[in-house]
Formats: sequence, C-alpha cells, structure tokens
Amino acid sequence: MKTNKYVEELQTKSEAELNQELVAAKKELFNLRFQNATNQLDNTARIKEVRKNIARIQTVITQKARA
Repeated sequence: MKTNKYVEELQTKSEAELNQELVAAKKELFNLRFQNATNQLDNTARIKEVRKNIARIQTVITQKARA
C-alpha cells in the first residue's frame, strides 16, 4: 500500500527531517484551505490527504520521542 511505504519512509528519517516535513505539510494545508476558500481548488480530497499525512508525521515524531 502507498501509505505503508510513506510511514516506513517517515520512520527512517531523523527528528529534524520530520519537523521540516511537518512544517512543509502544514504550509501546504494552509495553501489548500486558502485555495478552497477562493474557489480555486480542483481536488478537495487533497485537503483530507494532507491532514492525514500531518497526523502520520506527528505520530512518528511521538514514537521516536518515547523510544
């Protein structure tokens, strides 16, 4: 599955890389919401996908902090 490979990829990254990816995902989410508000967004499902990716990144960060 696509998501399993994404999670495995996240688990191999360092905490600094994960934080950078988290910031980038949050910026992307902001831009998608802005486009949605101005009726410029074609693929609204992308918002849900990015939100789930943010949650995945935060989960991996928490797992690494506890380990």
